[in-house]
Amino acid sequence: MHTPKAVLLDRDGVINFDSVHYILSPEQWHPVPGSLQAIARLTDAGISVAICSNQSALGRGMISQETFQAIHAKMMLAIEEAGGVIMHVAYCPHTPDGGCTCRKPLPGLLNESLAALDITAPDALMIGDSIRDIQAAHAAGAQAWLVQSGHGNAADILKQARALMPDIPVYGDLASAVDALLETNA
Repeated sequence: MHTPKAVLLDRDGVINFDSVHYILSPEQWHPVPGSLQAIARLTDAGISVAICSNQSALGRGMISQETFQAIHAKMMLAIEEAGGVIMHVAYCPHTPDGGCTCRKPLPGLLNESLAALDITAPDALMIGDSIRDIQAAHAAGAQAWLVQSGHGNAADILKQARALMPDIPVYGDLASAVDALLETNA
């Protein structure tokens, strides 16, 4: 793979630990070990980083916009303190049955980030932990890599991802994916 101009990241399960009960407060937000440093390494390499994340807890009324913003403020500060920069954040606040065009597996969030970063899909790499992330990348025309640091059944997710993208690379977490990306393109 050529060096991407941008890496698009899912949030929960990639940057921070996920929960089947959602991340509902800043206190529940905890980074996956090495993820913040991985974002900093991408920044240092001149690769733009964006976040593309479904956040249906908003649409379900489980969390207020103010609390959501507080979680993101904690995340952004932690990323900046590690030396990383997030160039764009796109999130879908809708529920799965909301009928929106942004919720992954649809490509809306990715397309929004690509437009904000002024790049085309072939110049982007989506790194996610769920089949929805891979489907969204495929629909947008971007490359995708899978990490297994989320809470889903990793073997099942990989099987589904390989049905869509037979040669999809898979890594334990964001840090090992970024190691491989920067090694390959060194």
